[in-house]
Amino acid sequence: MLFNSQVFVLGFLPVCLAGFFAFGRLGAAWALRWLLAASLVFYGWWNAPLVGLLAGSIAVNYALGSLILRHADRAAARRWTALGVALNLALLGWFKYADFLVQSFAGALGLETPLLRIGLPLAISFFTFQQIMFLVDSFTRSRPPVGALPYAAFVSFFPHLIAGPLVRPREIIPQLLNPALARPDAENLTVGLTVFLLGLGKKLVLADTFAPFADRGFAAAAQGTPLTFFEAWCAALAYALQIYFDFSGYSDMAIGLARMMNIRFPQNFDSPYKSRNISEFWHRWHITLSHFLRDYVYIPLGGNRCGQVRRGVNLMATMLLGGLWHGAAWNFVLWGGLHGGFLIAHQQFRRLAPRGMPALAGQALTLLAVVAAWVPFRADGPGASLAMLRGMAGLNGAALPQMIVNLFPPLGIFATPVPVLLALGDGRTLSFPEVTACLALGWLIVLAAPNVAALTERQRLGALVGGFALTAQALFFAPSAAPFLYFRF
Repeated sequence: MLFNSQVFVLGFLPVCLAGFFAFGRLGAAWALRWLLAASLVFYGWWNAPLVGLLAGSIAVNYALGSLILRHADRAAARRWTALGVALNLALLGWFKYADFLVQSFAGALGLETPLLRIGLPLAISFFTFQQIMFLVDSFTRSRPPVGALPYAAFVSFFPHLIAGPLVRPREIIPQLLNPALARPDAENLTVGLTVFLLGLGKKLVLADTFAPFADRGFAAAAQGTPLTFFEAWCAALAYALQIYFDFSGYSDMAIGLARMMNIRFPQNFDSPYKSRNISEFWHRWHITLSHFLRDYVYIPLGGNRCGQVRRGVNLMATMLLGGLWHGAAWNFVLWGGLHGGFLIAHQQFRRLAPRGMPALAGQALTLLAVVAAWVPFRADGPGASLAMLRGMAGLNGAALPQMIVNLFPPLGIFATPVPVLLALGDGRTLSFPEVTACLALGWLIVLAAPNVAALTERQRLGALVGGFALTAQALFFAPSAAPFLYFRF
């Protein structure tokens, strides 16, 4: 069940809210029971048997966390914590990385090994990381004691279950234990519904508009088609906007859904393309994942406490693991490695030039690096990545539709007239002005408009009214609901 589907918006959500507040009249515990049941139905909508996997993971981790929290012997508690983390990573590794590791080792040895074809359970990366945080916070005594019901409701809570945000137990569990949890709050309902609908508009109207532009260009690259300068850049810029609005929209929808049920999630997306350096980008993009990697990977590795060389190694290791977390493929590892290299270069630049560079130049360089790194993240293999990057570098020349050159003859100085750009849009003559206009509007919104969290109540209402018709049209008349990109991670 997708947040952007009719069955969710018109069916599941109103029934869930009505039941939540109705059972809340019997007490917060009954509201949590309803919320747990609704979340399990939401998860089981894709594959009902996997509800058992989620329930088993919750039960084992709750038992381990309770044991660790009660254990007076710190050495024994540390061993139990290590065992729990290892079990979670083993489960994640089996389902998500077994095929990848077998094929990688077999390839390195020149062997042919059939795929294990292990199905990837939805959201396993997210609910595994949530429970690792629970175990570690149990060991450090930084989370409150909690019963089995609130813990199960916390892990399975459907607004963050599939693709985050990665909320910490100490942030959410106290809210679930609030006796007033299930009392209807007009402000929370209004704000939550507004933020949810704005996120829905980002997904349906913006992200899904840029998806076909990106898909056609990257598909051409995968087929070995030499992409010209404008074709390659249009595809790369379209994908950068697609993933931006897709994940930003999802984050807004998750925050809005939780707010309707009186739960406040932390901000997870803060206009990252406005960042003036790559470090700032990672403080703005998938904020909760960045915090997880910092607190549970980078700092335990030694962080910045062991000198410049070790700091660079820790940064690179963290980003490689962050890339691998996104998917069991070398393109994700390469993407993480690129960002690790960017961060190390940024640290060295700051050391050599403490005053940095002008803000506009820093933002332009950061954006160029991020868009270039999205290419291997999206492309179907190294060959497609190289084909796309060759086109972006202009090594295949530049071309424009003959009609466009006829209208603006000076363009013929640096672009070869061709009948159509086959790898652009839907391959029509008018694809170029259509894609150009859409990209210009998208990047204007990204770089000039404030994000939803920064909008005033009146501005949110204005944005909602302005885009409501387009959102409703996309919701009711789109042939199908496109999954969020982060659902595959």
